[in-house]
Amino acid sequence: MSETATVREVGLRDGLQMISTFFPTDAKLAWIRAELEAGVKDIEVCSFVPPKNIPQFADAVAVAEASVAMPGLRPSALVPNLKGAQRAVATGMPELHFVLSVSEEHNLRNVQRTVQQSVDEFRAVVELARAQSFPVRVSGALATALGCTIAGPVDPGRVVELAHILVEAGADELSVADTVGYANPAQTRRLFEEVGRAVAGRIPVAAHFHDTRGLGLANVYAAVEAGVRLFDASLAGLGGCPYAPGASGNIVTEDLVFLLESMGLSTGIDLGRLVEVRRIVAQHLPDETLYGQIAKAGPPKGFARAA
Repeated sequence: MSETATVREVGLRDGLQMISTFFPTDAKLAWIRAELEAGVKDIEVCSFVPPKNIPQFADAVAVAEASVAMPGLRPSALVPNLKGAQRAVATGMPELHFVLSVSEEHNLRNVQRTVQQSVDEFRAVVELARAQSFPVRVSGALATALGCTIAGPVDPGRVVELAHILVEAGADELSVADTVGYANPAQTRRLFEEVGRAVAGRIPVAAHFHDTRGLGLANVYAAVEAGVRLFDASLAGLGGCPYAPGASGNIVTEDLVFLLESMGLSTGIDLGRLVEVRRIVAQHLPDETLYGQIAKAGPPKGFARAA
């Protein structure tokens, strides 16, 4: 087992995309700064989708530009297509997360493209990234990799096939997502082992879980056993997918950090300071339910961060 693990905060993107109340730009930046000070260095700060589709990201350029200027932060942004990628790199964004769904039905609903069209677009985004005067990493995110609300079960063979395709297309990272919270730990371990063999250590593999059926952290444990060391999570468990009926929030960042640290994997994150960041979210989203067991109960007596 590796001694370290990386936690990537996605609350500012995945967490806010379902919330109609606009989270003020200054408050988003305060959230980012507070998490950075708590030790969270990897933060997905926004999504470059059309504001008419998701008004929450009407300030994506302002958030991205401010984030890129924060020392020590490794910001990233979700891009659904080449146009979004072009807007992102214009801000100096050093990491793009291009999402496509393994489920054909979900991809058509989510980005209005067939999976093959998204693969072609991914290649164009990689080409764009390589043409920049500064380093730009591109992550290929495979949504609905463990099940789809619309289509049902997803063939693991298709996930592995797409993993091969994205790696060959130039992905710097592969992200495997249980977008709708369908997975169980046995299924998770099998799939991540298969994807790991397909990638063969050439690029990092990230895991993105939702807690729709209460198995989010159990799936994290299974993924750790399969060798994964990079996980997405959302502060207070905010989130969901607007094009996947019934999909609830992401796993809770605070609880994920506690789990990993308890297992001896150092995240570099101060759990107490991370919990305090919830105050910023609560202040600006007073009607939203905030989830998380560590925020309620606190860590057990004698808990110490992994060295």
